[in-house]
Formats: sequence, structure tokens, C-alpha cells
Amino acid sequence: MVLSSEFGKLWFIAPMLALLTSGCALLDFKNGALPQSGLVQSEFIYQEAPFPECHASTIVETPYGLLAAWFGGTEERNADVEIWISENENGVWTEPRSVANGIQHDQKRYPCWNPVLYQIPNGPVQLYYKVGPTPREWWGMLTESEDGGRTWSFPRRLPEDILGPIKNKPIPLTDGTLLCPSSSEQDGWRVHFEITPDHGRTWSLVGPVHDGQTYSAIQPTVFTQSDGSLLALCRSRQGRIVQVTSQDNGRAWSPMTATSLPNPNAGFDGVTLRDGRLLLVYNHTPRGRSPLNVALSDDDGRTWQSALILENEPGEYSYPAVIQSADGRVHITYTWKRETIKHVVLDPNRLELRPL
Repeated sequence: MVLSSEFGKLWFIAPMLALLTSGCALLDFKNGALPQSGLVQSEFIYQEAPFPECHASTIVETPYGLLAAWFGGTEERNADVEIWISENENGVWTEPRSVANGIQHDQKRYPCWNPVLYQIPNGPVQLYYKVGPTPREWWGMLTESEDGGRTWSFPRRLPEDILGPIKNKPIPLTDGTLLCPSSSEQDGWRVHFEITPDHGRTWSLVGPVHDGQTYSAIQPTVFTQSDGSLLALCRSRQGRIVQVTSQDNGRAWSPMTATSLPNPNAGFDGVTLRDGRLLLVYNHTPRGRSPLNVALSDDDGRTWQSALILENEPGEYSYPAVIQSADGRVHITYTWKRETIKHVVLDPNRLELRPL
């Protein structure tokens, strides 16, 4: 029995030591996750907060470091739901603090929704978010920070019919304009795009790009393809991720078609890596919000390979946001059981790809 016990200890310790020396160890094991190739770090942004529920995180790299935001309150749709942020200072996330709410006056307030962060090159960091009683009735808001999220301007409402990026980050286009992937829900689920040449001062509206009948779709995420064209993958109610493409910097879009990837009517996000590959974080299941997966494509999204399974236990692991930082690492944030926000760091060069 002693031999068996000691052998069991060695069986566990030896692989862990190898992982630690290789730089791939997880920083926490709260959810029972096991290290995987390319997984550098996994942590919760906060352990305690003055709100019980959270959702819809976003992350950006500023000149001051990483900045994350999400909405939190009693529960989604409650009037006390506000936009909260945390800054990563020297590898440690600051305590969550509220930076926006839906208070209209002393007798009326609405919930906040779906923050999206964007760092203007050589400029302020922007925080887009929504305010309103429901997604069918919400409106777009914008506030900016000149100091990496420490202080914020007085929020302003976006023009009528302009919602800003609805869940996922905007992307800069080759002509210098900013393309915001957006959608509406008041007339069926329909995808559209909003273009601003001056980072939110003036706007043009493109779409909706489909009729909302064949596919009920929202919340696009945009990739730049190898030939400079754009690919937008969208959440749908039809059990599949759907897509549209543009050859002219987002002014016109192809008919919407289904991809081979499942979608359980849940949000996802992706990024075009600097080596040209597309990286997608999504729930690879037709129903539910577990597992949460990372996939890669080296052919502009025509085919995908499995790279990681971030979560596979029962529960809700959803609404990821993903960026590639200046050092080449990939940063992902996502909802962890509506209890907290998880932050994961990947080395995209060390991911081991497998068939889906």
C-alpha cells in the first residue's frame, strides 16, 4: 500500500513539474481544468464583487496594460446592472469598479448591456455599451478614457439607429475607418454594420445585410482574410454559425450562409492573428453553453481545427472576447457560470491542432 501511495504521488507531481518548467501551467484549478498545450495562464479577474451576477466581458490592450469590462448586477435585465471594469496592473487585476449605469434621473434607471472596448491608436480607449429595458429597445452609449481606464469622460448617447459594436470589437479598415459589427432585435434578429471615419463622431449605416427570415442572426465578429476581404461570423437561432463576406471594406455583403460550426444560440468572438490564421472562441455544441472551445483556421475560415477546450464541465461558459496583444499572446475573457469573469492567455504558436 505504501508503494502504491508513493507511486500515485509521483505520477501526479512529475507531470506538474514538467508543465511548470515549460511555462504552460495554469494559475488556478478552481474549475478542475487541466493544462493543455499552448495554455499559458488561466485566472479569475475577481473572486468577490458587490454584485451577484456578471456577463458579456470585453478586453483590450492599452498603453497602460490590459483592461477588461463586463456588465454586472442582480441579474441580466435588472435596472441595477451596470458596466464594471478592472485593470491589470503588474499582472494583478484591480477590484471591479463601476464606470457606467443606466440612471436617467432620480426616478428612472435602466439596465446596461454588452460593453465593448476599443483602443484608438495614439488616442483614448473607448467604451461602447448599451442602455435600455430590453435588447429590442436599447440605445448605444460611448465614453472614453485618456489614461487607460482610470478616469472616463461623461457618457454620450450615440446617434439614433446607431448602436455601436453590439458585442464584439470593431476593426480598423485599410482606408482608416472603423468598422463596428452590430445587429438589431426589434424587427427580427438582423445583422448590420456601422462605419465611423472619426472614431464615433460621425457614422454611416450598412444593412441590415439579410432579411432575418432564413437566418435569425445577430452579434457578428469580423475577420480580415488573406486577400484583404472581410469575413463576418454571426450567432444564429438555426443551430449553426452563419457567415457573410465583403470585398469592399464592409460597404456591401454577400448573402448569408451557414457554416459547418454548431451554435447553441450563444455569442462568440474571434481574431485574425498576425500570422494570418483565424482564431475563434465559441461553444462547439448545438445546445447549451458548455463546452467552450478554441478553433483555428489557416484557410480564411473555410475549414477549422480544434486547438483547445477551455471548459467542458456542466455550467455556463459563454460570451468570450478575444484579442492578440503586442507580445503575440492571445487573451480571452469569458463568463464563468455568471459568477465571475475568467481570463485565459494562450501562446498561439504552441497550440496542438486536432480535427473537430
